[in-house]
Amino acid sequence: MEKFHIAKWIWVEKNCKPDTYGEFYDEFQWEEGDVNCLLSCDGDYTLYINGQYVASNQYGDYEWYKSYDRIDITPYLKKGKNSIAILVWHFGTDSQRYIKAKAGLIFELQSGDNVLLSSGEHTQARYSIAYKQGMQKLVTRQLGFSFVYDATQEDDWKTTGKGLQSAVLIDKSCSFVERPIEKLKLLECVHGRVVLAENNHYIVDLGKETVGLVSLDFVSPTVQKMIVAWGEDLHNGHVCQRIEHRDFSFDYVAKAGKNEYVNYILRLCCRYLEIHTEEPIEIGSIGLIPQVYLVKEKQVKLDNALDQKIYDACVNTLKLCMMEHYVDTPWREQCLYVYDSRNQALCGYKAFEGGNAEYVRSNLKLISQDRREDGLLAICYPCGMDLTIPSFSLYYFMQVNEYLKNTGDITLAQEVYNKLISILNVFIDNRKNGLVLKFEGNNHWNFYDWSPYLDGELHGTEDAIPDLMINLLFILALQNLREIALKIGKSFMYGELLEESKKRTKEAFYNADVGLYSMTVGGDEYTVLGNALAILAGVELDKKYVCEKIVNGELSDCSLSMKIFKYEALLATDKEKYQEWVLNEIRREYGKMIEQGDTVWETIGGASAFDNAGSLCHGWSAIPILFLNKF
Repeated sequence: MEKFHIAKWIWVEKNCKPDTYGEFYDEFQWEEGDVNCLLSCDGDYTLYINGQYVASNQYGDYEWYKSYDRIDITPYLKKGKNSIAILVWHFGTDSQRYIKAKAGLIFELQSGDNVLLSSGEHTQARYSIAYKQGMQKLVTRQLGFSFVYDATQEDDWKTTGKGLQSAVLIDKSCSFVERPIEKLKLLECVHGRVVLAENNHYIVDLGKETVGLVSLDFVSPTVQKMIVAWGEDLHNGHVCQRIEHRDFSFDYVAKAGKNEYVNYILRLCCRYLEIHTEEPIEIGSIGLIPQVYLVKEKQVKLDNALDQKIYDACVNTLKLCMMEHYVDTPWREQCLYVYDSRNQALCGYKAFEGGNAEYVRSNLKLISQDRREDGLLAICYPCGMDLTIPSFSLYYFMQVNEYLKNTGDITLAQEVYNKLISILNVFIDNRKNGLVLKFEGNNHWNFYDWSPYLDGELHGTEDAIPDLMINLLFILALQNLREIALKIGKSFMYGELLEESKKRTKEAFYNADVGLYSMTVGGDEYTVLGNALAILAGVELDKKYVCEKIVNGELSDCSLSMKIFKYEALLATDKEKYQEWVLNEIRREYGKMIEQGDTVWETIGGASAFDNAGSLCHGWSAIPILFLNKF
């Protein structure tokens, strides 16, 4: 049996406010046979069978590409009467990880050809009395909401259905797909070490950057309010709970006596937890339960000890940034971006057995389901915010072609080919005098890199003029599309457009007097990234001359994630000459990170970047994997 046969969408009531928690309960009879629970919801969920935790976490999706989980619940069953309980967190407000939709839950228990139980009017439901409803306290605009949990309100709803009433039917129309990858696995809890305990103030050190589910086990002498904050490092002895509009904390109301609590939905990334209480508590264990996507690493042994440490830190970072899909930084955002995931996929092809093809494919497929009105890809996937980085839409061509090259799987390219053509047409329509223009409007962020001249204006309005980067990326997109078309048996109809674009780009941005490409027409903004991409795009220039300018530091340098193009341009021009130079720069910059931990940073500025919001674990910076492997 596949998908749902008789199950119906349900919720607590017809209308629902954002940031609410629904609890659902039902009972069923079981004697023998394997039983699978098919489950989908709007938001996220935690599933319990006979009061025991079984599974959690909805795959990121769209109403027209709605994921359902197939969960084997057989090991949790007992002969006779069994209970199912599901907690659903309905977000209800657009973010960079979620598109606002109706609250809802649908589930069905299938055993062979039989349906043992399905969601419907008979299912019992209520709003949670332990989780505060409708608080809408943001952690970050990307990550979404935090929570308040009141342990004094706990009851036995998971095993008795006490206090629940009949659910109501909800009108939702979704096209279902089964979750394309394995669910994440829970590992043994990482118990933190209490490094400070004074004045009702505690700091817990997990020993290393960890991604997982917060777990609390302590004794409180009385009912009291607590604040639990998390962070990657300490500033002046404290976790940075508040950074501008961000608030990395949740609230917990402790009951008198022993408290045991796990949040199976909100995934944290941190090294430190900081707790403020009203009265002293006796800590048994506070930590995170790692929740990971299992991969098998290739065994890579490097002669140079520093190189090995850098390589291992990059692989560790990659793994920490793998959730239901790739995420950029698990601490601050947990979002799927095209460019970030492009770097992560490339590194994964080298670092993991089998190139991790199934996982990469699922990411590329999810991205292809995006439906922005202007035809560009949204900034993240799924994304409810009206914001896009146009250049990232062009990297998608590169990403699909690299998947093809590294896996030999043509089916993904066949499935997304029409999406590629529709994206290409948006850029073709945004040309003037043979050049692609920057996109106007404060919902178009003309971002290329976190470096001078290239970071664009977030939520600003820029003039619709051509620049070097968007035109070089357009050329590279056409070249990648040509290779894709050839491999899947499609005709490439854009040969003249490609040649015209290369010609006009040289005429507009190349300064013959200095032998370099400028960011703007007639300008003098000479960047490493722009000129490295010019080499890789095959536009006319003296490659050896440009490479000398790059290594001599005469051009505005790029940030960590974009140095992949810098290094590729150098090595494509003269590998023998520049290999050691590339290695030395990697050792110098990444060696600084290794001295402080086992993950790699968002930018070389570390935590102090972006007004102290820089991430110390960022998947797009794992690119040394490619070059340490290559050498």
